[in-house]
Amino acid sequence: MNILIFPTGRSQPRQLSLSTKSVAGIAVVAIAVLGALGFTGGYWYSATTGSGVSANELERYRTAISDQQSEIAGIRQQKEDTLDAMSVRVAELNARIIRLDALGRRLTEMADIDGGEFDFDSEPGMGGPEEPLADGGVEAGSVEVPEFVAAMRELSRDLEDREAQLGVLERVIMHQNLEQRVYPQGRPVRSGWISSFFGKRTDPFTGKPANHMGVDFAGKYGDEIVSVADGVVTWSGDRYGYGIMVEINHGNGYTTRYAHNSENLVDVGAEVRKGQVIALMGETGRATGPNLHFEVVRNGRRVNPVNFIRESR
Repeated sequence: MNILIFPTGRSQPRQLSLSTKSVAGIAVVAIAVLGALGFTGGYWYSATTGSGVSANELERYRTAISDQQSEIAGIRQQKEDTLDAMSVRVAELNARIIRLDALGRRLTEMADIDGGEFDFDSEPGMGGPEEPLADGGVEAGSVEVPEFVAAMRELSRDLEDREAQLGVLERVIMHQNLEQRVYPQGRPVRSGWISSFFGKRTDPFTGKPANHMGVDFAGKYGDEIVSVADGVVTWSGDRYGYGIMVEINHGNGYTTRYAHNSENLVDVGAEVRKGQVIALMGETGRATGPNLHFEVVRNGRRVNPVNFIRESR
């Protein structure tokens, strides 16, 4: 094969003679170069435009995925911290229930109540149909961990049970204490002896049979006189036949009277406590010497104080 080469200018054209093998080699090389260029161009085009995702967008996706992984790790750590806190809370509730049980048993013993009535070692019997909550019992968006939720619910039921029992027990004890404090009991003097009982006797002034509507305690002038129950003073002053007297209303239909005093230490309207000193022994009124005339009135009727004195605890 002859190839003419025409140079620029006025130079003479040149003739290049190529053999058949040379032409074939050149063709092969040209085809290889073109193929390589085509492959490279296609790869570049596919990487930039073929998938519809540029390199910058791909980098943004990688960054977003990394951020999401970090957020997931933070949420996982937060949940683990929450579970740890719930574990501590469960332990605290268990300890609280143990203390409540011990307190309940102690109060039951103090109140002298049959142990079967307030049993802090077992759950009380309950009943009634179960009504589902309107919202299904779970707040929207909340995540429950079955084991911990079950434990918390169980402890919550136990606490409600204990608190209910302790509430009833508290009311029983308060009622017992209140009833005991307002119920006339014990001696109205700290020293002295009974010199005259309730009922028929010979009147010390006339010598004739008469009714004595109280109990007399003989003692020393100025001995302390105490209230036999909590109450409110409704009389404090001189009264015919009684001399200087204190009258206390204890509620529940009970009233007590303390007469022949040398001096009263409480005024009308004052609140007094059981065992509080309210007067000093004297011999005012219809008395033959220092003594306390003590009466108990129940629902407007004077009754024998000895019955209440003997019930002293």
